[in-house]
Amino acid sequence: MPESRNGRAHTAQAPDPASGSPQRRLATLLADMAPGARTIRVSQREPDRTWPSPYARAFDVQGSPVALNRAQGRTVARWVMRTHPEANWSDAYDLDLATGALRPAAEAHAVADRRR
Repeated sequence: MPESRNGRAHTAQAPDPASGSPQRRLATLLADMAPGARTIRVSQREPDRTWPSPYARAFDVQGSPVALNRAQGRTVARWVMRTHPEANWSDAYDLDLATGALRPAAEAHAVADRRR
């Protein structure tokens, strides 16, 4: 194994999850926070509330819900909203945890309808 200047051998290191774009880093962190989740849906409206409040739900590959407690849901929603300030948060968005891509939730429904 080649040695560095200080005489220590170089070792192989795993890729740093902190490297890359902010969107990709966020997706990596959220995947760790919600094991088994593939998509996170974020909106400014909680279904049973009349006032705006950051809200997130997680879904696995088959589209089944993955449990997030209230604190996780609110934290996830805030992180996504802060990482993507350009989005119009009056609409719901889906964050793909595999790619870090954010797309409108209506677009995700259209893709699912085409597959049927």
